[in-house]
Amino acid sequence: MATEAADADVDAYEQFLQKVQRIHNVKHAGMILSWDQQVTMPEGGTPARSQQSSTLSAISHELLTDDEMGELLDELEDRDLDDEQQAVVREVRREYERAARVPNELVEELTQTTSEALPKWEQAKEEDDFSIFAPTLEKLVELRREYAEHIDPDRDPYEVLFEEYEPYLGIDTAEETLERLRDELVPLVDDIRDSDVELATPFDGTYDADTQEDLARDTLDALGYDWDRGRLDTAAHPFSSGNQFDARVTTRFDESDPLGALTSTVHEFGHATYTQGLPDEEYGTPLGESRDLTVHESQSRLWENHVGRSRAFWERFLPELAERFPEADDVTVDEMYEALNRVFEDNLIRVEADELTYHMHIVVRFEIEKQLIRGEIEVEDVPELWNDKYEEYLGIRPDTDAEGCLQDIHWSHGNFGYFPTYSLGSVLAAQLYAAAEEEIDDLEGKIREGDFEPLHEWLTENVHQHGARYTTDDLIEEATGESFTADYFLDYVESKFADLYDLDR
Repeated sequence: MATEAADADVDAYEQFLQKVQRIHNVKHAGMILSWDQQVTMPEGGTPARSQQSSTLSAISHELLTDDEMGELLDELEDRDLDDEQQAVVREVRREYERAARVPNELVEELTQTTSEALPKWEQAKEEDDFSIFAPTLEKLVELRREYAEHIDPDRDPYEVLFEEYEPYLGIDTAEETLERLRDELVPLVDDIRDSDVELATPFDGTYDADTQEDLARDTLDALGYDWDRGRLDTAAHPFSSGNQFDARVTTRFDESDPLGALTSTVHEFGHATYTQGLPDEEYGTPLGESRDLTVHESQSRLWENHVGRSRAFWERFLPELAERFPEADDVTVDEMYEALNRVFEDNLIRVEADELTYHMHIVVRFEIEKQLIRGEIEVEDVPELWNDKYEEYLGIRPDTDAEGCLQDIHWSHGNFGYFPTYSLGSVLAAQLYAAAEEEIDDLEGKIREGDFEPLHEWLTENVHQHGARYTTDDLIEEATGESFTADYFLDYVESKFADLYDLDR
């Protein structure tokens, strides 16, 4: 009898797993369509693409929420499963319970609207005219409110949406962390602005975009990007997407700023190396998927800031830059380090922001989108409120919508609740890097030598290989031995920038 029961457990789980894998395959097909729309699709392709994406979303939703999936999940609750199988059931049940409450028609409408929103956002940004995007944004806000209400009508709709991207740390943790960053970073930035120290600005003139791309590819080579499972392209807003067999990155080039594309490329490499580090054999299940956006962002911010902006990295990589751009031949490592870590007094664009003011960009959007989703402000209020908050937190005021509320692509995707994960990920990056430094002998020296494999192996062992086996908080405990904390990040930036700007703090 025991053998028959065990066989039944296996049969039910295998049947369940086959359904899960089908859902993941449909989702990944949708991701490829999204990548194509942002990178290679002709401008006139939107009407067909919106229908294609909508259909795939509907199919995925139907597969996830059909009666058989619910019955299998209920059956597996009482079965004797190992830890990894329980983790798969936990993650799929969480998705199932949310999705089952949302009508399929709403899922289709959301997907079609977001697909149609992308060219509207692009046009509005290009023409610096918020009114072009405003009606679409208003519709997306209404649809997302409706979506959240279906999932849980008794809870804060923004909290419900936030859990789409960070299901375990909780909105309270996000709010407390962002408030702490705002309260502690603004005085630090003020002290830096009062400092008499002027950091180096060794780059002026024009830097050919094709040569910048060659340098970006050199950088990816040096870091260990697996080109057999990836590619580099350009996009209006840099991003990474895919799975462990196909992890693509994009960047963008500004011929007046050779460092922007470099930091962007290293950032996206962090995302892609996480994706490439997920276990091949678990493709199509939560064990072969990334944990969530907080963890994903921790990987990109770790590589961008703790590696790519470090003095040690440029001791190794500066000759590569000078070879591509001979005009930089006389730039020193110290000048490069200063140029990459300057705190800008007038930076209006998040993706171009320095490591400190970056988080004020997050706080602004976080505060505004909470009010939008909660119905506390109207869409038409956004540009003015955005500018007011930039003036309050950063001491600068955008002159245009393009450099203000239209700068990021995320609202055109309907991604409300996404933005806090940028700061949560930055905080986690510092905590993970501190743990890696404790366990890797002379990590800084290895980076100086261009030996990135020990760090890559540590991250794969402690983060990547687990997929979504652990909840976010449990994964952090497993990797660092501590709960999630902003202490490491704040200590790191305090030490780094006090040294750079000769602050007495």
